[in-house]
Amino acid sequence: MNFFKKIFSHQPVANEVNKDVPFSEKTFFRSVEVKEWYNPIILGPSTVSAQATDPACLRQVAEIIRKLEDDDYIHYLLEYYLAGLERFGKYWRYADISTVLLSVAQLIQPKNYLEIGVRRGRSLAMVAVTCPHCEIVGFDLWIADYAGMPNPGPDFVRMEMEKLGYLGKLTLISGDSHQTLSRYFAKNPNSYFDLITVDGDHSEQGAEQDLLDVIPRLNIGGAIVFDDISHPNHPYLAEVWKKVVSSNPRFTTWEYTELGYGVAVGIRQAT
Repeated sequence: MNFFKKIFSHQPVANEVNKDVPFSEKTFFRSVEVKEWYNPIILGPSTVSAQATDPACLRQVAEIIRKLEDDDYIHYLLEYYLAGLERFGKYWRYADISTVLLSVAQLIQPKNYLEIGVRRGRSLAMVAVTCPHCEIVGFDLWIADYAGMPNPGPDFVRMEMEKLGYLGKLTLISGDSHQTLSRYFAKNPNSYFDLITVDGDHSEQGAEQDLLDVIPRLNIGGAIVFDDISHPNHPYLAEVWKKVVSSNPRFTTWEYTELGYGVAVGIRQAT
């Protein structure tokens, strides 16, 4: 079977992902059959956006969220998702940090994941369910009653992940990320990640510093997710993202700001 027959002999179904293909082969193009012309990274943010805004992805997110311990925000999200799907059906296009993380995790199957801003583990759950053996490192202050809701801490998050069937190594680090990140990387100088989320310090300087601290630790072909870029209380976060990531020629990016608080994702294309 020649090269073109290989392509056209298989008709993929919607959201089909080959989970057996390793991360480097998922995000890179390598072939001895043809001369290389393009950048070898073959995962672009538009692929993520297509999956993240698909109503099927939203239904998967809702199914995962329902398994978590309920709180006011989860209850609101489920009602919001349901309203959009009932009114607009297959035509509704919506994205948030959960749909983006679920999509990226399904697409690249990360072996290691870093998250700043864990709180109760809702975002973490998207990766833990999709990649139950993925090594996860999470950073949070675990401020009591954060956003007016209970914030029980790392032991609670561990129980939530176990409830979802997560089997990998979960390291949860308490404290200010502007201190704990540097200490973690000093102790683990060879730690690099296929997927990173920054959703911690929402001050302008703090969010920028978190991005700058983790970008050097993102693998080529990996993804970084940044939350709340259209949050009314933090209008500067969109500019932080633009300054640090979307204007960086090493990244290709996609931003969703139509509904909710907005979310952005970047794919690292080069060193």
